Amino acid sequence: MLRPARGHPGLAAVRTDPLGRRLLAEFLGTGLLVAAVVGSGIAAAKLSPGNVGLELLENTAATVGALVALILAFGPVSGAHLNPVVSLADRYFGGISTGDAVAYMAAQVAGALGGSLLANAMFALPTFEASTKTRSSGPLWLAEVVATFGLLVVIFGVVRSGRASVAPFAVGAYIGGAYFFTSSTSFANPAVTIGRTVTDTFAGIRPSSAPAFIAAQIVGAALAVAAVRTLYPHMADSAADVVLPHPADTAGAAPAGELRS
Repeated sequence: MLRPARGHPGLAAVRTDPLGRRLLAEFLGTGLLVAAVVGSGIAAAKLSPGNVGLELLENTAATVGALVALILAFGPVSGAHLNPVVSLADRYFGGISTGDAVAYMAAQVAGALGGSLLANAMFALPTFEASTKTRSSGPLWLAEVVATFGLLVVIFGVVRSGRASVAPFAVGAYIGGAYFFTSSTSFANPAVTIGRTVTDTFAGIRPSSAPAFIAAQIVGAALAVAAVRTLYPHMADSAADVVLPHPADTAGAAPAGELRS
């Protein structure tokens, strides 16, 4: 299936990828990301027991490396959102349709759960084990607002500035920094948050703590959308390139701003 090249209505030069293929990319990408987060957390706890700072550094390094690689690998197929709030924001700016955004989010959550179970299995732990790690306080929720806000501003700002090719590295750098400058260690992703509820390890979060984290992430995303809309009034022109330019089918995408009323 072909659609007109962006900015050139008369040129049918860009091949669209079927939704199923894009959903598979989101499922696999998010799954591998969570496997990296959880697996490296388990490995860090084994390699550096009792040294929380070193454990976090090891967890951060593995997560950043995997995140950059996964965006580069899956970005050309689906854009490598790997995060429901990225998909929601992209929907707001008209980059994808409402139906595609909902499907992306479902694939991301399913992938995140699968990735966490996979990490547990790789380290010979109970495949499914609800986390007992409570993460519940005002400062942590504020940190999630900040972490998510910054992540979306980085993604959409880099794409809109015409430097989408460096987005994987910008996203990785931001997440690596946010692991340390936020008290929550920057979950900044509802799917990843849900995935981390089923592992009782270093990276886990108690299921009862997850809803507040997700609510804070949504608040951060809403604030980021407002900031991006102000800073980049024509963001809709580049929305289809989030996070990486990809041949996703935007023919059915609703016009940017349709949900603003």
